[in-house]
Amino acid sequence: MFYTDRQVQILEFLQEFRRQRSVSPTLQEIAQHFGVTKVTIHDHLKQLEMKKAIERVPHQPRAIEILDPDYRTISRVAGNGSLSVEILGVIAAGEPLEAKMIEKIDLGDLMPMGRDHYALRVRGDSMIDDGIHEGDLVIVENRTDARDGELVVAIVENEEATLKKLYREEKGGRPVIRLQPANANYEPLYCDEVEVRGIVVGVVRKYPAWKV
Repeated sequence: MFYTDRQVQILEFLQEFRRQRSVSPTLQEIAQHFGVTKVTIHDHLKQLEMKKAIERVPHQPRAIEILDPDYRTISRVAGNGSLSVEILGVIAAGEPLEAKMIEKIDLGDLMPMGRDHYALRVRGDSMIDDGIHEGDLVIVENRTDARDGELVVAIVENEEATLKKLYREEKGGRPVIRLQPANANYEPLYCDEVEVRGIVVGVVRKYPAWKV
C-alpha cells in the first residue's frame, strides 16, 4: 500500500504521541501539530482508514489504532516527483543468489521513478566494468521483457537471481540466452530460458560498500 508523504507524517505523529502519552491525539491536536484545519486532518484519516492503515472507534476522540506497523516500508510522496522504494534484497553480480526483502531507502528525487520500481543491493563484482560495485544499489524497473544488451535482473535455475546483460543468440545450432558479466574474470551464463524480473535504470552509490 502506498501512502503520501503527509499520511506517513501523520502515522508517525500518531505513533509517537501514543508512545509518549499512552493515548491517541484528538483531531484538534493533530491539526494543530501540522498547522492545518480539522477538516483536512479528517480527510487524511479517512483515506488512511480506507487503506486499512488505521482504525478509529466512532465517537471516541482518543481511539486511533495503527493497523499497519510497516507503513514506513512502502511510502510514496505525491505531487513532487520524489519516491520511497523498497530494497527487496541482495542481487548477485557473481554467483546467482536468492533475493529476499531486507530494508528500505528513501531515494527522494535522485532519478525519475514510479511505483513500478524497486531497489536491490549488489553483491559481487561481475558488473564492475560497467561501474557497478559491490554494495551499490541498482534501481530496477519492474518489467518482464528486455531488449538485447539491457542490464536485467534475471531469474535462472532454482529461482536464483543474478544481475547481467541479456543477449539472445544461438549456440550449437539452438537458441540460447547469454547473460553477460562485465568483468573478464567471469564467464557468461548460457541458459535455455530465463525469467526477466526487471531492467536496471539507475545505480546509487550513496553509502560505503556493504558487506553481507
